[in-house]
Amino acid sequence: MKNRLLLENEETKRLRFRKVQWSDFDAWLKFHENPETSKYWEAALEAPEIECQKWYDKQFYRYNNNLGGMNALIEKDSENLIGHCGLLVQTVDQIREIEIGYSLLPEFWNKGYATEAAKKCRDYAFSNHLTDSIISIISLTNKPSENVALKNGMSLEKRTIYNGNEVNIFRIKKTDWLPE
Repeated sequence: MKNRLLLENEETKRLRFRKVQWSDFDAWLKFHENPETSKYWEAALEAPEIECQKWYDKQFYRYNNNLGGMNALIEKDSENLIGHCGLLVQTVDQIREIEIGYSLLPEFWNKGYATEAAKKCRDYAFSNHLTDSIISIISLTNKPSENVALKNGMSLEKRTIYNGNEVNIFRIKKTDWLPE
C-alpha cells in the first residue's frame, strides 16, 4: 500500500522532495555531528553515527508501516541534500495526530527553506484531504522552529510532555487554511 503521507516527487520553488535513501547517510551525518542541532532536545545521545543510523531506521520503519516519514529536501540549484521535512503520524497525549516535522543542516538555517518545505507539507495534506488538522511538536526553547510554525499559519495550542521533553504543540486546522 502506498504511503499517502509522503511528498515523493513534489516540488517548491527551490526544493524537490523525495524519499530518504541510504546514500544520503554521509551528508546527514553532519547534522548529528553538530551539537547545535540537538541543543533543544533532552535526550541521552550516542555517537553521531549511531544517532544517524537510528534516525534512518526510524524513517524506513515509518515508510514501511504507513506512518508518513521525512522526505529528503534537495536544493534544486545544487542538487544537494539540505535537510528533511515531512508528514509524520505521532501520538501526543494519547491522540493520534499528523505532524509536520522539519530538520535542516545548519548551513541552510535562516534561509527560509524550513518554512517553504513546511508550507508545502501543509498544503499537500489539506489539498489531498489527509487530515483536518496538523500539528508541529516544538521544544519550549526552540524559537527558530516556533517561527517556522507561526509562518506556516499555526498557533500555539498547548504545552505538554512528549518523549520526556516539555514541548509546545502548534496547530493549524483545515478550516483556517488559505491555500497559497
